[in-house]
Amino acid sequence: MPKTQNNAVMRWLFAFAFIVAFLVVFGGFVRLTRSGLSIVEWNPISGVVPPIGQQAWEEEFVKYQATPEYQLINTGMTMGEYQFIFYMEWVHRIIARLAGLFYAIPVFYFAFRKNIPWKEFGAYFVMGMLFIGQAFMGWYMVASGLVDRPAVSHFRLTIHLLFALSLLGLALWTVFGHKY
Repeated sequence: MPKTQNNAVMRWLFAFAFIVAFLVVFGGFVRLTRSGLSIVEWNPISGVVPPIGQQAWEEEFVKYQATPEYQLINTGMTMGEYQFIFYMEWVHRIIARLAGLFYAIPVFYFAFRKNIPWKEFGAYFVMGMLFIGQAFMGWYMVASGLVDRPAVSHFRLTIHLLFALSLLGLALWTVFGHKY
């Protein structure tokens, strides 16, 4: 349990926990709209920019049309319908990337400034590993729905959600440990 009481660290952690909670809820929306399989590649850097121009959109749509979800469920989907589900998944991934930056930059800053004592850094390290783990599991989950069936593995989905909820719980446990 953290013993240091630093208001800046507490505010940052509470804001981070809120972002993680929002991502969990938005991830549920992505799941309910069947948008999660719309982006068929995981490009952590170049995936920040959505397709620009008609040709780029057509290339992305062709990739999606090769998936079981399109072939078995969304046959006949229009470009506009595809763009909607694409943007739902894209927003989910952008918020996740921003959340990663919102975690990484402050944690290193606070550790460097010794606002987070080295002896208490273990919880922050585990948070970072949970964040990386749930990001990897998110792609591993999506990959399971791109091969032979139009649905993701429920086991992988559960692990992805479990990592995210564990991250949320650890962030809240740490911030309340700082406060109380």
